[in-house]
Amino acid sequence: QVQLVESGGGLVQAGGSLRLSCAASGRTFSSSTIAWFHQAPGKEREFVAAIRWTGGSTYYADSVKGRFTISGDNAKNTVYLQMNSLKPEDTAVYYCAAGFPGRPYTSENYPYWGQGTQVTVSS
Repeated sequence: QVQLVESGGGLVQAGGSLRLSCAASGRTFSSSTIAWFHQAPGKEREFVAAIRWTGGSTYYADSVKGRFTISGDNAKNTVYLQMNSLKPEDTAVYYCAAGFPGRPYTSENYPYWGQGTQVTVSS
């Protein structure tokens, strides 16, 4: 079993920055993929970014390319999501997920999820 704990959410003005953290404990997978998804009220959960522990390949949704950066610290079993130039439409609950997806963009491919952290961007 894998436990994922997100932190770093909060309230920020448009144009500001936040860094989210996802700490993994329990059974860890050296070849796993860690992803961030977000879900706004009344909307479906959407892919934001992912990183593969092996090789370090990263993937981003078009809406966040150039603004968000995903990175990992293997020694700390922690993945970060640096969010810059935040927009009101980034407001959502952000979830960390872990798994072995062939394609990293689909939430159904991730069996392990954190509890989520709220990000609110004011205009």
